[in-house]
Amino acid sequence: MAVRHYTLDFSLSTAVDSASTVSGLMSIFHEQELTETVHDTNGHGYLATFVGKNGRVAILRVHSHGLVTIDLQCYEEDNIAQLDNLLNALEKKLKVLLNGNITRIKKLPAIVRGANVDRYWPTADGRLIEYDIDRVVYEEDSAYQNIKILHSQQYGNILVLDGDVNLAESDFAYTQAITGNGKENYAGKEVLILGGGDGGILAELVKQKPKMITMKVIDGCKMYMRKTCGNILDNLKGDCYQIFIEDCVPLLKKYVQEGRTFDYVINDLTAIPISTAPEEDSTWEFLRLILDLSIQVLHPSGNGNGSHYANLTEALSLYEDQLEKLSCPVGFCKEVVCVPSYLEQWVFYTAWKK
Repeated sequence: MAVRHYTLDFSLSTAVDSASTVSGLMSIFHEQELTETVHDTNGHGYLATFVGKNGRVAILRVHSHGLVTIDLQCYEEDNIAQLDNLLNALEKKLKVLLNGNITRIKKLPAIVRGANVDRYWPTADGRLIEYDIDRVVYEEDSAYQNIKILHSQQYGNILVLDGDVNLAESDFAYTQAITGNGKENYAGKEVLILGGGDGGILAELVKQKPKMITMKVIDGCKMYMRKTCGNILDNLKGDCYQIFIEDCVPLLKKYVQEGRTFDYVINDLTAIPISTAPEEDSTWEFLRLILDLSIQVLHPSGNGNGSHYANLTEALSLYEDQLEKLSCPVGFCKEVVCVPSYLEQWVFYTAWKK
């Protein structure tokens, strides 16, 4: 059973007397048949919990530094009109009690916890986004990752891998940016796609008739991400592409040993790790390995592309440091693009052998 969580905050210019503030609110809680329990805060203001027979729980906190917070939790099936009346009554009373001392009032929409459909997903830098997701379209635990495809009324179907929003049907801007935004000519070229399991990159590049190889396909995408991949994933081999469903690292090492090179290597496997400790994070080690192998199979006149979070500036700087530590010297340029369903900007890198 899902739980709705409401919050109401009053920021104050100065600290207030807890006793007078709390006593002024008690009648409102008692009218809702909420029974209070006062907790010892060791001198850090006032804290009380209020519990009702219908499963409602309220938490009142008068902080000693000038902040009053009210948290209200209830079951999703509870009477929403009654809850709105309760919050409105508390807000109205606090405005009277704290008159002249209020600098800001903040009441947020309810967060629904434990629902059958999860609408909340974090951004790379830890901000919480609520999507208009209304159903789970597909879910599978593959040998490599947890795969979800969720439907959003605004963004269409969204591919989520291991809890990270990967791509939505609305995100053609991502596909355009990672393939060079029309500045590259793929006709007759050999292209290696690392990842790209949603099929969007492959579907876009086959229009230019290159010879193409991609490493990994996510089965659910060919059925539920058709606006992104079209019918390109229906067959593992076409006139100008071939799909391998396997780990890319052994195959990359094989290409290095064979001396095989590609005109373009597009890395759609992983973004920059959030950790800023490259020597301690195994994801950084994986990224370094992929970068180094990618550069080794890149033709001397070719380009390698990848994408990463724009607002993790320290991690971006560390990524650029990694580019300078590869087995051969590389140059790079970057472009910042807004991807609709990410609700944040991303940096797209293009690298080449010097």
